[in-house]
Order: sequence, then structure tokens, then C-alpha cells
Amino acid sequence: MNFSTFLILLIILLLVGFAVRTIYKNKKEGKCCSGCSGCSGNCHKSCRQE
Repeated sequence: MNFSTFLILLIILLLVGFAVRTIYKNKKEGKCCSGCSGCSGNCHKSCRQE
């Protein structure tokens, strides 16, 4: 594995890590990532207000 392949792999892993972290934080805060129809969290109250 040369340096450029390693660098690209590292960047992809960082992006995936940030995406997973964002999804986890949103879920923990009660926010939904797929709208009210696909949400099993506590955001239904906010969707009814809209």
C-alpha cells in the first residue's frame, strides 16, 4: 500500500466516522434523520407543531 492509497483510505474513514458521530448525536438529542414517518424517537411532538 503506497502513501496515496493510505491517505485516501484515511480520509474516507474520517468522513464515515464523522457521519456516524452526527447520526449518533442527533439520535441522542431526539432529532430525526429521516423525517417523522421513519422516526422512532421523541421528535413527533415537534413534527405535529409544524
